[in-house]
Amino acid sequence: MDPEHASVNGRKKPQRSQRTHREVADELRARIRSGALQRGQRMPTQAQLAAEFGVERPAVRQALRILQSEQLLTNVSKGAPATVAAGPGRPPTGPSVPPLPTTVGLAPRIAAAFEAEHVEIDAVCLTSVSLTLALGEPLRRIHSGRLKPAKVDLRVLLPGRNIDLAFPVPVEGRDGGGGPVHERWLAQRNAQGQVLRHNLLALRATHGVDVRVSFRALPFTPPVKLYLLNREEALFAYYTLARGKAQIDQEYLETYDAQGVRSLLFGFEQGPGLRDTAFVEQSHLWFDALWETISSELVLTG
Repeated sequence: MDPEHASVNGRKKPQRSQRTHREVADELRARIRSGALQRGQRMPTQAQLAAEFGVERPAVRQALRILQSEQLLTNVSKGAPATVAAGPGRPPTGPSVPPLPTTVGLAPRIAAAFEAEHVEIDAVCLTSVSLTLALGEPLRRIHSGRLKPAKVDLRVLLPGRNIDLAFPVPVEGRDGGGGPVHERWLAQRNAQGQVLRHNLLALRATHGVDVRVSFRALPFTPPVKLYLLNREEALFAYYTLARGKAQIDQEYLETYDAQGVRSLLFGFEQGPGLRDTAFVEQSHLWFDALWETISSELVLTG
C-alpha cells in the first residue's frame, strides 16, 4: 500500500490527488516488465488496486483493459482478478492499435526485436534518450541468460553539433551553437550516445555478441523520431513543441522544446497489409539515403 494512504493510529493520512487510469497502467506495466508481477500470477483484486493507487474502480478497470490490449493481462473482468499473461507475445501493430507514449511503446518492441539472432536497429532522433532507456530490458535479459543474439547492428542519426537547431531554443531569440540551451542539448546528446554505445559494446566482452554501433550527424533538426527494427517494423512519432522553462546554471530560461519521451509512437509492420509494408519500406529508403548522402561523421565529445 502507498505509504501516504496507510493508516496511523487508526487514522488515514490525506490522499494525494488521484492518479489517472493511464498512470495506473504505466505502474502496473512496469511491474510486469520488471518481473515484480510474474507470468501466470494472479493480480490483486480491483478493490485492492483501487485502494493502493487511491482511485475509483472504473479507473482500475480502464488501466487493466489497456494492459489486456497490450497482451500483458488476461481474464480482465469485473469479477475475478486478472492474470499476468503466461507468455506476453509480440506487441500488436497495425491501424487498429492505438499509439502509445514513446516510454511505453518503444521498450517492448525493442525487447521483441532482440529475440532475433541478428538484431538490426536504425534510429533518427534528437538525443537517443528514449532508445537508451528502451534498451534496458533486452540488456537485462541478455545478462540473465534469457536472450542471446549472435549479432547486433545499431545505426543512429542525430543532429550535428554545429547546426542552428530548430529546437530546443530560447523563446527570446536563438542562442546559436555556443548558447546555454544548445550546450545543454549537446551535452545530453553526447552523454546518452556514449552510454548507449558503452552498454552495447560491453556485450562483446561479457557474452561474445558481435556488436557494431555507428553514429552519424544530420545537418538539420529532425521534426520526427523514427525507429526501424530488424527491417520489419517502423515506429514513428512527431516531436511536438511546447513552451516551457529550463533550469541552466541556476537560471530559468523560457524555451521552445519537445518532450520526446511522451511523443505518441505509431507502429507499422511488414506483412499482408500494403499500408504498413509500404511505410516500413519507404522509411528504410529514407533512412539509408540520409545515412549515405548528407550525413557526416559524428564524434560524441565536446
